[in-house]
Amino acid sequence: MRDDSNRRNFIKNTAFLSLGSLLLPKTVLGFDKINTTKVKLCGHLWIYASNYPPNWDCSPILEQVFSDMSYAGLYGVELMEVVLRPDDAVTRISEYSKRHRINVSGSSYGVGFQMCDRQQHPKIWKDIQLVVPRLAKLGGETFGISVGGMGRKKTELELDDQAELLKKIIGLCEAYGIQPNLHNHTYEVEHDLHDLKGTLERIPEAKLGSDINWLIRAGVDPVEFILTYGDKFVYLHIRDQYDNGEWTEYVGQGTTDFNAIGKALKAKGFHGMAGIELAFPNDFEPEFPLKEDWKKSREYVQRAFNWS
Repeated sequence: MRDDSNRRNFIKNTAFLSLGSLLLPKTVLGFDKINTTKVKLCGHLWIYASNYPPNWDCSPILEQVFSDMSYAGLYGVELMEVVLRPDDAVTRISEYSKRHRINVSGSSYGVGFQMCDRQQHPKIWKDIQLVVPRLAKLGGETFGISVGGMGRKKTELELDDQAELLKKIIGLCEAYGIQPNLHNHTYEVEHDLHDLKGTLERIPEAKLGSDINWLIRAGVDPVEFILTYGDKFVYLHIRDQYDNGEWTEYVGQGTTDFNAIGKALKAKGFHGMAGIELAFPNDFEPEFPLKEDWKKSREYVQRAFNWS
């Protein structure tokens, strides 16, 4: 009886483990073998999408994105919502992830929308209900939300409407086990952080996925910002620029004070996830293939922030 019982337990446990291997996120299955830093360092695909205006859909070259970032030793690929909309997106992207052994770390969201405009809410909410479940199926961990700008300071009523929609988006992300965060361009942090402060007054529990370079370009001191709001950081974007504001080919070429930024992040105990986001000036001819730019950027960031 003891042998039969042991045999049944073995079969049951083996079946449970086999099922678990299908349900566990890819990070548990070993796709994070290259990057073992405390802060998971990813790459946002904007530099590829920038070649596909006006919708920025780089689906035709999406496998190259996964290949390049895997070569560079990054933990994951941060998508844009547009590549999640095709009916075959989950199947196709999952195959790229498996083939090149790199995670889908998350997605940014908000291109072309103004969340303060109540008339846009039905369209945005319908889209959110499409892309968030698909991101979850791909093992995505983060969802960086851009609320959209109006070319002016938003009214209190507009900020109310924006917060109402954001609360729904945040709730849906959390239901799917995805970490939502507020991603800024310049318009959220201009005018003494008018937009961001308005959102945080209405949703004080909201987390941040701040973009360091857009802070700088909006005239905000990134070190002071981190020391003030760093407790809310779960994600951040990293890009470099020269003194004249022109973006560099890879991170580490410019004059951004990453040493001071790294010290501020350390002081606030940041241990979330970070994404490098490359962007080139108009008509720029890079010296290196993109995969090398990613690798150089990843190596520099890990050294500068002591994330290796």
